[in-house]
Amino acid sequence: MDLNMNLDGPHSMGTTIIGVTFNGGVVLGADSRTSTGMYVANRASDKITQLTDNVYVCRSGSAADSQIVSDYVRYFLHQHTIQLGQPATVKVAANLIRLLSYNNKNMLETGLIVGGWDKYEGGKIYGIPLGGTLVEQPFAIGGSGSSYLYGFFDQAWKEGMTKDEAEQLVVKAVSLAIARDGASGGVVRTVIINSEGVTRNFYPGDKLPLWHEELEPQNSLLDILNATSPEPMNI
Repeated sequence: MDLNMNLDGPHSMGTTIIGVTFNGGVVLGADSRTSTGMYVANRASDKITQLTDNVYVCRSGSAADSQIVSDYVRYFLHQHTIQLGQPATVKVAANLIRLLSYNNKNMLETGLIVGGWDKYEGGKIYGIPLGGTLVEQPFAIGGSGSSYLYGFFDQAWKEGMTKDEAEQLVVKAVSLAIARDGASGGVVRTVIINSEGVTRNFYPGDKLPLWHEELEPQNSLLDILNATSPEPMNI
């Protein structure tokens, strides 16, 4: 077994990122694990980045690539807002990311989810996967943990959810992905965007629901030997 963890390798977000629309806005959510091979380089990173007052982006894939795309788009949107004298729409922000991703698709390894609210179209979610395709969706999931969530979202997502229902769905989905995906972990962060503004919430790892065969948080590895298996939760 090769134990060389390549600590000098590029940082990868690993990641589970989610964007969900609800009746009046959107909820974005993400885990917080950033990896370098097998090594967890940052266990509490913030993968939900502000682009404007009303638009945020969830980042997955290469940490460096997603950060530079976000920085460029934030700069362009700032210029756009000054020229127009009003905030940029979610569609404009998503199209700028699409343009950068598509024109540099041979060099970038990042998938992004753009979410926000504007006075013209309300809450919108756009997925921009590898390659620079732009897809408007009622909900979007991305990152390595998304493989475990497609069936769950087919069953659990419904149109016209309330703000609380949408956030509970996002937190449950990210915690499910953390339980199954080795590249997702840490805490869960959410961002709620609607006509009233932006609300950020934080859910520490020891407060997340436990799923099948997951162990409860322990202060010591020795405590795990005496711990009983938790009861699996019902979806």
